[in-house]
Amino acid sequence: MTQRRVSSVSKLTFPPPGGTLSGMAATTLLDLIGLKCPWPALKTRHALGRIAAGDRLEVHCSDPLAAIDIPNMVRETGDRLEQARQDSGRLVFLIEKAGAAAPGDPPCRRG
Repeated sequence: MTQRRVSSVSKLTFPPPGGTLSGMAATTLLDLIGLKCPWPALKTRHALGRIAAGDRLEVHCSDPLAAIDIPNMVRETGDRLEQARQDSGRLVFLIEKAGAAAPGDPPCRRG
């Protein structure tokens, strides 16, 4: 797995360049360590808007309130929280970006 660092957002590429698997979803790493509420949820929402449907966002943060804010935000956006864990004093979330609504699907309501 290769990692290219760009500010606080990194794109992880799997499989490595030259690999044989195709159609794999990309995972983007979002490092929000040190940011306090409401920034982790806001930056996560912004990053989700910039990735393709089916791709994943791995969010690392240190604010304990993110354990409430990020899952709630993911529920509102209709994306899928694949994993939430605590690792070495930080919170790590793995979020899959939802696909576009299929024709005939009811529109999603946001409150």
